[in-house]
Amino acid sequence: MTYAYQGTMRTRPGHRDEVVALLLGGTDGLRTAGCRLYAVGVSETDPDLVVVSELWESKEHHDASLRLPETTAVIAAAMPMLTGEFTGAEARVEGGLGVDVLTGAAGRP
Repeated sequence: MTYAYQGTMRTRPGHRDEVVALLLGGTDGLRTAGCRLYAVGVSETDPDLVVVSELWESKEHHDASLRLPETTAVIAAAMPMLTGEFTGAEARVEGGLGVDVLTGAAGRP
């Protein structure tokens, strides 16, 4: 099952670009950890809002990625620049354009 997570985080005024750079710089180990898509975006209407969209082989892969040294380092560096306002939504991906739906432990459709 392909696991999806989309979340937002609010940065302190003037820190959005720094947070985006941190998030984009800490992606080296994500692919080997089971990440299939990691997209960081910014709001066109809110200068302090960052949006992150992720697709993972499974929720377990996502949860394990949060314990990677590079992930914990990025989180620690970003936290002082965030307000603490977060949103998040989880989903099971059923399909879509450009989406390879993974099922089972072997990751085969």
